[in-house]
Amino acid sequence: MKEQDRHQSQSINNKSLSHKMEKKMLEKVVEELCKKNNNVIQVIQEEKEYHSFPSRDAIKDIIEGLRSVLFPGYYGTSELTLDTLRFYVGSTLDSIIRLLKDQIKRGLCFICTDHPVIDRCQECEEQALSITNSFLERLPYIRQLLMTDIKATFEGDPAATSTYETIFCYPGILAITSYRLAHELYLLGVPLIPRIITEQAHSLTGIDIHPGAAIGESFFMDHGTGIVIGETCIIGKNVRIYQGVTLGAKSFNLDDEGKPIKGIDRHPIVEENVIIYSGATILGRVVIGRDSIVGGNVWLTHSIPPGSRITQVEAREEMFQKGGGI
Repeated sequence: MKEQDRHQSQSINNKSLSHKMEKKMLEKVVEELCKKNNNVIQVIQEEKEYHSFPSRDAIKDIIEGLRSVLFPGYYGTSELTLDTLRFYVGSTLDSIIRLLKDQIKRGLCFICTDHPVIDRCQECEEQALSITNSFLERLPYIRQLLMTDIKATFEGDPAATSTYETIFCYPGILAITSYRLAHELYLLGVPLIPRIITEQAHSLTGIDIHPGAAIGESFFMDHGTGIVIGETCIIGKNVRIYQGVTLGAKSFNLDDEGKPIKGIDRHPIVEENVIIYSGATILGRVVIGRDSIVGGNVWLTHSIPPGSRITQVEAREEMFQKGGGI
């Protein structure tokens, strides 16, 4: 028994020593992560000490709520009737508005240098309320645009059995919905939040659309995975693009310090009724003329006139008889 007690006591001592070592290591790691010379911590402590950052989770809930308002019955609760629809839309919007105004205020305060304490920034509070109301008024217009996208998706894909299927199932509709909501907030001058919205959709669908891009009605992304649409892209009406298409920048103008100059037009302009097939890469501030077709895997860095047909060099098969051609 004494030998057993000795082993138990040694085991307890070893566990205690191990716990102390783990605690000491933990304290060291915490200290290193929280040092003031850490760039991330320095931003929080010195520049944004009293600011509350926008919440990704709250923004996700807002977008899900807005989808359920734009497409009631498809998102959110499916148990809706004509008698309950108005109440559902009204109550959902009421809760969304409060959440959205708070997140917009957080975004505005994040870039506000005049008022370091979020609760005292009356200007940001008033601006957030004004932006929220303006955004709310734009929801019917956003839904109108989305209906043209849904129609274009149904008509453009022979595999689609109904418009209902495209709303329920197609990643392109999910991505374009997030983009159109984010784009309106972007136009209203909301920082951070539009980009969070489109990046969340990017994570879900593999479709990367910058909220600053201008996209016309009846836009259809077939399959969608790997599509990239840059910040200053302008896309006209009735454009169809396939998976893996990149509408990007060819190069970046640099300032005197060698850093990229922000805000310049550097992405393509795609005019009306254009089709761009899978894997095509179009770079720079070039113009793809209306009614053009850009074939798969084409690399394009110059403008093309309306009605163009751009394809890869075709592989040719030739019959060699009696050594001909060798």
